[in-house]
Amino acid sequence: MIELRRAGAEEFTAELDAVIDTYTAAMRPPVEQLSGRQSIMRNHATFPDFACLFAETPGGQIVGFGYGFHGAPGQWWHDVVRRGLAERAGAGVAAAWFENALEIAEIHVHPGYQGKGIGRRLVRGLCEGRAERTAVLSTHDQPTAARHLYRRLGFVDLMGMFVFPGGYERYAIVGSTLPLLPPD
Repeated sequence: MIELRRAGAEEFTAELDAVIDTYTAAMRPPVEQLSGRQSIMRNHATFPDFACLFAETPGGQIVGFGYGFHGAPGQWWHDVVRRGLAERAGAGVAAAWFENALEIAEIHVHPGYQGKGIGRRLVRGLCEGRAERTAVLSTHDQPTAARHLYRRLGFVDLMGMFVFPGGYERYAIVGSTLPLLPPD
């Protein structure tokens, strides 16, 4: 049985090697991106109201993780995405989604443990009891299991075909009001 365990910023950064191992197995990024990703994750742990969940085996092996924080001006993702949404849909729409948002930065499950409801539990656990009005995140703009999961949880597309500055991959920016839809 996979258990979820809450971790604070200090414990999260102490477990970054295990986190990066799970991230690498799930996402298969180019090796040269891993040190930068680790640095980004370490920085995220300093953001306001940081929350992390680890999905662990009975032996304590991390096989999934998710984390988020309160989005605020001055955070790169927050500023880039809010500006992009304002350009496409108007400043009022962007404000409605980003003025008081939980930004879910990462949700990853090791491939050997996918399809067992762990990702759903991670998203629900991160959103549960949050004071923010909305939750927002980015995901590959493809018909993936992650996109299907987010839709089932009540997330709607805010922007599609979004390319981050300096990038080339297309992302969907999705959001949901909180609390999330009840389980089906």
